[in-house]
Amino acid sequence: MKKMYFLVNLIAGKAAIGDNLGEIINEFNKAGWEVTVRVTQDSDDASLMARYACDNGFGMLVCAGGDGTLSQCLQGIMSSERRIPIGYIPTGSTNDFARSLGIPASPMDAARWIVTGVPRACDVGGLNDAYFSYIAAFGAFTNVTYETPQQIKNIFGHAAYLVNGLLQVTNLRSKRMRVEWGDNCIEDDFIFGMVTNSSSVAGLLSMNDFLLDDGVFEVTLIKKPANPVQLQQILHSLLNIGVEIDKEYIRFFRTGKITFTSLGGDPVTWTRDGEYGGDSQINVIQSIPRAVEFLLPAKHNDSFSD
Repeated sequence: MKKMYFLVNLIAGKAAIGDNLGEIINEFNKAGWEVTVRVTQDSDDASLMARYACDNGFGMLVCAGGDGTLSQCLQGIMSSERRIPIGYIPTGSTNDFARSLGIPASPMDAARWIVTGVPRACDVGGLNDAYFSYIAAFGAFTNVTYETPQQIKNIFGHAAYLVNGLLQVTNLRSKRMRVEWGDNCIEDDFIFGMVTNSSSVAGLLSMNDFLLDDGVFEVTLIKKPANPVQLQQILHSLLNIGVEIDKEYIRFFRTGKITFTSLGGDPVTWTRDGEYGGDSQINVIQSIPRAVEFLLPAKHNDSFSD
């Protein structure tokens, strides 16, 4: 019988996965899987559990949780010499990466996708010595994702991020950065920067022209505005980033590797997939092409190159 390791974060999102847990396990059993269920207790559990599943003969890892739980699973899988496919049941507040993969919001529908799906290889991002599935970011509002209390996120979903973020609008600070990619090098004052591999960020910013397996990420850098009117123009452009870009204040490009250096002498705080990603003066981000497989229908969206 095939062995599945089913990792569950019971408090992710609106904590609704518990209502469907028995039905989901039954769905896996009917498809011929012997299921081992483990519930995360601490923030590092998902990483340790994922590594255990890879190293102990399991044929599949299923993750039920939010973007942060999935990101922790990636840390474990990428640290193993034996990387097994991931089935993802998104139960978080925003579920950005699941949206890019086209995974249904219903836990039962997502479970059915897993047992009927095929492995599809996706790029993984490397941020220094850690990994991310869809975003690494610094600057304005990036702390909102990991500083917003879990209970508030469970009640209000990604609206909680918006409210917490709006409270910080009047306190925007820029970072003097050197940014290097390929033969390019720029220096400027940035209030925000993100490296993404996703169709949406925080459930709001939409990016249509991207692929999950092309070995490059999308980079968005925002320069410091001079006044509130310019900030409003920038926000408008971001919300319509797939249509228009304010080139005076927003730099957008694609690359497989990029280095950020803080020129102010102080380290820069990063977020990975909505979780705290560490502080460093020099940060190297690169795409690791087709590093991890997700179980998805053979043909379901246009986010893959084949």
